[in-house]
Amino acid sequence: MDSSELYHVRQQFTLGAYKSLVDLTLPDPNSADYTPTLVYQARAHIALDNPSAVITLIPSYTENVALKAVLGLAKYVVATEESDQESALEELRDLSLEIEGDDIEAEEREKGFVRVLAGTAFARAGEIEEALETLGGTGTRENLEAVALIVQIYLSINRPDLARKELEKAKHWAEDDVLLQLIESSINLVTGKDSYSDSTNFYTEQLGNPSLTSPRLLTARGITRLLRGEIAAAKSDFEEAVEQQDNVADAETLAGMTVAAGLGTSKNADTEAEALFSQLTQRFPTHPLVTDTQQKASLFDELATKFEVPPLASAAA
Repeated sequence: MDSSELYHVRQQFTLGAYKSLVDLTLPDPNSADYTPTLVYQARAHIALDNPSAVITLIPSYTENVALKAVLGLAKYVVATEESDQESALEELRDLSLEIEGDDIEAEEREKGFVRVLAGTAFARAGEIEEALETLGGTGTRENLEAVALIVQIYLSINRPDLARKELEKAKHWAEDDVLLQLIESSINLVTGKDSYSDSTNFYTEQLGNPSLTSPRLLTARGITRLLRGEIAAAKSDFEEAVEQQDNVADAETLAGMTVAAGLGTSKNADTEAEALFSQLTQRFPTHPLVTDTQQKASLFDELATKFEVPPLASAAA
């Protein structure tokens, strides 16, 4: 069983309170909580798009497989050259094989971290089958973080039916954990169950926790409000999320703000939306909203060149 301190750390990571985690004072290195807390702190740095901090935080000579895995994920994320990315992926493949051996000295929690972190890297690399195989391997049946990632992968490839099956299987052994509720909220958000009310209620309930500050939760609730047509309330959530991020919006918040502006009814709505989309394009050129819009614009231009304007009908003499 986790200590109360580690339980709180895990909850903060689950609910996206990453800034609190990166500012956290680590426990004593001899404490049983030290390694898992360090892993969550390193993962928070990666989530905040600061993977280079992990490379300085964790020594390269570490022998702990969980720390090796989070370091490998950081190396993959920070790499700009394809060869460096592949090298990081190979390290994670080797670790994934290593933890399946009989002679490995590692706790089950540490092995679980390896599978989740390696699976994350493979998914980010577009190696979906490899990610699912890694996450669904021996020892992951009762790893709720692995289930959460499997569900996200299925949702990303438009298979909410398979995501729902993973959730239902997990309910047979998982306790009523916040992560389990978050998984269900994610599926409901994609499928639109009950007009998104379940997802909205979950995010609102978690945001009511006075000990938690999470712009990610605000952005998630803002998105559900957008889908419910509550534009003003959605904008309010996005603005508060930006304030909590020192007035620098992350990719999802900026994307949400862009859509909300485009759905606005003021006379300046189009201008505001265009300005926000320009920011999104410059800062996050690979964001799905950017790439999808650009693809549709290119397709429109291509079709426009093939369209022949019919001659104007002339009045009969």
